[in-house]
Amino acid sequence: MKPLAPWFVIDLLPLDVFSIFTTMSTEYATTTPPSNEALEAATAWIPTLRQEIGRVIVGQHYLVDRLLVGLLANGHVLLEGVPGLAKTLSIRTLATATDADFKRIQFTPDLLPADVIGTLIYSPKDSTFHTRKGPIFANLVLADEINRAPAKVQSALLEAMQEHQVTIGDTTYPLPEPFLVLATENPIDQEGTYPLPEAQVDRFMLKLKVGYPSKAEEREILDRMASTNPNLSVDAVTTLDDIREARKYVNDVFVDPKIRDYIVDLILATRNPEDFNLKLGQYIQFGASPRATISLTLAAKAWALMQGRSYVIPQDIKEIGMDVLRHRVIPSYEAEAEEITSEDLIASIFDAVPVP
Repeated sequence: MKPLAPWFVIDLLPLDVFSIFTTMSTEYATTTPPSNEALEAATAWIPTLRQEIGRVIVGQHYLVDRLLVGLLANGHVLLEGVPGLAKTLSIRTLATATDADFKRIQFTPDLLPADVIGTLIYSPKDSTFHTRKGPIFANLVLADEINRAPAKVQSALLEAMQEHQVTIGDTTYPLPEPFLVLATENPIDQEGTYPLPEAQVDRFMLKLKVGYPSKAEEREILDRMASTNPNLSVDAVTTLDDIREARKYVNDVFVDPKIRDYIVDLILATRNPEDFNLKLGQYIQFGASPRATISLTLAAKAWALMQGRSYVIPQDIKEIGMDVLRHRVIPSYEAEAEEITSEDLIASIFDAVPVP
């Protein structure tokens, strides 16, 4: 008896087994990319939101776009820049334009964990304890100058940032969704500051380095803001429901297996650069964690969605990769002695790892 032809064998397979084969040959997930019409409808609020924020914020397109990536990908954002670059104002404007519950925490050396997450208050009247929730219970939480608080306060954020919940006494309270911590730190004023623990920094999906505006932008800032009462009001042009709906489409953005392998290779190159013919081993103290792999994938999906695409291309990885990795690749003492920064190391890795 002659063996059955391969196509005939497939024909005899049950439908569910055949669907598994076809799924494995295209994507690891069972979701299909959204249609262009559905994608446009789900992200129609993004250009409007950019325009509304632009009524207050001059320039800073890089900053605004990365804040939107964090919002879509459900990732916390750390902003580093000198004073006066509209970091705090950008976050406050974003909260107003999205109609989100917004709280600002000014971090200081004498801040206590209870000032962030809340505490139990004893009531002598009925001899019971009542929970007083802290400012962490908001959709967008601005942790202003986060590096001015000691480690015990910064550690109070870890459960909130990772688990989206807070434990006060014996009770665990869920945080509202969406929930984002948007933190700022000043790189030039080091008196009274504390370095952020690596475990906490790794919880931030993105770390942004905010730069100075151009000459034309500086002139527009002068014309618009040189007033004792500048107009900083914006309207709510989208809702939290719109953001939640767009997040569903982020999960459906297609990532080809070759691009998944490319992401993994980039992360592995930060840990074992010699495997990619990179002589950087002595300059890297710690490479990126598995959380970086997840964050890079989600951020690339959100970035592709913002570009109007339902699939990720290698350029998306390169566009958003530096913001995902710059705080996760820790230079060694040798690198610091030779003035080699984490950005220099990441740029070398991107140049060396083959693009699919």
